[in-house]
Amino acid sequence: MIPNPLALIAEITHRCPLHCVYCSNPLELAAVSSELSTAEWIDVLQQSAKLGMLHAHFTGGEPLARPDLTELIAGARAAGLYTNLITSGLGLAETRLQALVEAGLDHIQVSFQDSREDSANWIAGAKAHAHKIELSRLIRRHKIAFTVNLVIHRQNIDHLDEMIAFIEQLAPERMEIAHTQYYGWALKNRAALLPTRSQLDKAVEAVAAAEQRLSGRIRVDFVVPDYYAQYPKSCMGGWGRRLMLINPAGKVLPCHAAEVIPGLEFENVREQTLESIWRESSSFQRFRGEEWMPEPCRSCDRRKEDFGGCRCQALLLAGDATATDPACSLAPAHHIVEAALAEVNSGAAVAQPVAAASFVQLQHRAATLWSYRTNPE
Repeated sequence: MIPNPLALIAEITHRCPLHCVYCSNPLELAAVSSELSTAEWIDVLQQSAKLGMLHAHFTGGEPLARPDLTELIAGARAAGLYTNLITSGLGLAETRLQALVEAGLDHIQVSFQDSREDSANWIAGAKAHAHKIELSRLIRRHKIAFTVNLVIHRQNIDHLDEMIAFIEQLAPERMEIAHTQYYGWALKNRAALLPTRSQLDKAVEAVAAAEQRLSGRIRVDFVVPDYYAQYPKSCMGGWGRRLMLINPAGKVLPCHAAEVIPGLEFENVREQTLESIWRESSSFQRFRGEEWMPEPCRSCDRRKEDFGGCRCQALLLAGDATATDPACSLAPAHHIVEAALAEVNSGAAVAQPVAAASFVQLQHRAATLWSYRTNPE
């Protein structure tokens, strides 16, 4: 019996004002012309609730690039879903924030790149830091839950104590301190972003101290890099087990990077219902359960905890989506991760990361560039 999914990740656009050096969005972005309409998204939200989902997470790209975001939040609330907005905050002023809250926004997550303005703007590829601070003050005037997301990596990890103190001043209920995950542009920039063992050990100490000091006031969640873990993470709670992600063009995916896996065809909500995709599609069934697992996963006592790790990471590192995630210390291809760690811990000069927009002029980028005119106040 396949349990119902718990949450919808609504990737409503790939447009974004930032060009973060650690971006894990797909290298091939969905064009504006292919995006689901307001009515199509509202239908998706209604289907999600009927399928038993509890949460709708609005993300992108930058979801604020959609001028109909308020309508989508209202549609999710009307369907009985808990609403969460994951945003850079650019394009969000007091009047629009008020409208989102009145429409039914329950929770907002704002991303920060650093505590230092120059560094934050450099990492983001945009002058965004000062606006995010002001927005945080505005959010505290409303009765909605507030999370600050901070991505850490080799370029900012050495002053993690300072960044934690900075976040504390913003007064969120929760701070998520997450190491870069190596997909998309982040994988291309891995040599410049993966921290050394010494840096990671100090970060673990800093987070532990913060958890103790902030206990009862601010919840601290910490995501370590896969490459330093003994066992892989349970990616998305297991393939096709808990979540459904819908990209801007309506493709339904088990995770945001799944389209990198060759040979899989992903259904579209314009053509099939969410329930039929969840229960019957070959793409969601491909890595669901244990039948697909190779050794050592098949006989591993942890197979029901990590489900063999991340299928996309297995493909990107080992060239085989059916392989045990190389991040696992038991994986036949673990030497690939060990080589990456040896490189970053060698003491060699560290390359500077390159912003996503500077790699190439992507075919779709021109169609997905941010414009404040898409967000009339």
